[in-house]
Amino acid sequence: MLNISGIIGKFIKNSSQREIDRLKSIVEKINQLESKIKDLPNNSFPAKTLEFKSKIQKGEKLDNLLPEAFAYVREASRRTLSERHFDVQLMGGIILHQGKIAEMKTGEGKTLVATLPVYLNSLESRGVHVVTVNDYLAKRDSAWMGKVYNFLGLTVGCITNEMNDVERKKNYNCDVTYGTNNEFGFDYLRDNMTNQSSLKVQRPLNFAIVDEVDNILIDEARTPLIISGPSSQSPNEYYKFAKIVPRLSIEKDYTIDEKHKNVSLTIEGTD
Repeated sequence: MLNISGIIGKFIKNSSQREIDRLKSIVEKINQLESKIKDLPNNSFPAKTLEFKSKIQKGEKLDNLLPEAFAYVREASRRTLSERHFDVQLMGGIILHQGKIAEMKTGEGKTLVATLPVYLNSLESRGVHVVTVNDYLAKRDSAWMGKVYNFLGLTVGCITNEMNDVERKKNYNCDVTYGTNNEFGFDYLRDNMTNQSSLKVQRPLNFAIVDEVDNILIDEARTPLIISGPSSQSPNEYYKFAKIVPRLSIEKDYTIDEKHKNVSLTIEGTD
């Protein structure tokens, strides 16, 4: 019995395989630069960063700089952390740069992978955020991976809960800023509540890498970020509605969603 799908697969590649082949061609370009970059002195790395930034200001696209930029990050990591990016990690970095999700198991070097697209996008001088799940990881990764960024001539900041606005603004103005989703979120809310632009701590948003993206964008997103303040409404209104509530009947005037712990008024209940 002939395996038709297997025969067809030999001649026609699926979309995933085509994407992998495309990524491999980029990785080959990165690998070809490795031998040349290995012989460069340390002071040439910050100088190369300035050269990259100059090219971007003149209209060069990030994608055109990607192979060379990734090659410099790999060598910087080898010299500062004694860790060299594997080819599969280079592929992960390309995918993240494209705004896609890269699924990697624990121990496959997600933290190191992020240095590649973070460095590339920081060359626009508009700031890059690395979103982590807690303050410990934000502090650890900013210090750990910061060695790579500093070697390349970039500044690195970290946002933590105890910081005041002056410290926050200073860290947001770094090339790379680490922090949790809550800290970034609350700072965004506070910036949109202020009536003076000079009091804002964040710059216009540019590019972000989200660690544990499923946890942050699904699980954590179920808990809204709320900033409360003094109410201008008289508390007497609450007493009035408290007297009305016992007169309402379930199903007719309101419904209860047990799963999401929500109560909603029906049309009759609103009337």
